[in-house]
Amino acid sequence: MTRFAILLGGDLTVTARLRGQIRGARVIAADSGMMHAAGLGVVPELWVGDFDSAGSELTMQYRDVPRDTFPAEKDVTDGAIAVAEAIRRGASEIVLLGGLGGQTDHTAGLLGQSLQIAREGVACLLSSGTEEAWPLIPGRMTVELPPGTRFSIIPFADLVGLDLTGVKWPLSGRSVPVGSTLTLSNLALGAVTVSLREGYGIAMAYPAMNLDD
Repeated sequence: MTRFAILLGGDLTVTARLRGQIRGARVIAADSGMMHAAGLGVVPELWVGDFDSAGSELTMQYRDVPRDTFPAEKDVTDGAIAVAEAIRRGASEIVLLGGLGGQTDHTAGLLGQSLQIAREGVACLLSSGTEEAWPLIPGRMTVELPPGTRFSIIPFADLVGLDLTGVKWPLSGRSVPVGSTLTLSNLALGAVTVSLREGYGIAMAYPAMNLDD
């Protein structure tokens, strides 16, 4: 499995859990996402973007990192460019760091992009360090979570045949229409397994914070 971590420009809290999730990953920075490299203790193999928000200090600090520069006026985000490059380089798993919270339009767009990544057969995780999200498509996935973690599923289309185990309120073969709050604010007992027959959405969790010194 080839894991890539994509550094995005949103807020990021570095935790022991987050470090474990990107251990051994190859790294690509998208524009100002490079600001997270030092805190994570990584040096990206590539830096992409229009560099309108990277800052001269970062530019000097990481001047030896190869760059792909794009015009500021383009029809794709720097993060999407980084994801496409990771897939081109053989990614079988992508961890998007710094994309949750902040500007709602960018967050919603990134959640939609994660669904497209999953449909291409590439596993995907989004994390801010305190909040995590996974694209949910037909099939089965298991997520390791600390007991007591708040866990939610948000339908982006009507869900059919949803099974949910490893939580305080399990489900079996349920249909969950768009707009339903049935699957919000469950509690993980440990590893959570989700199976889905039809539909798509986003699974979200808020693991207990374990901040590094």
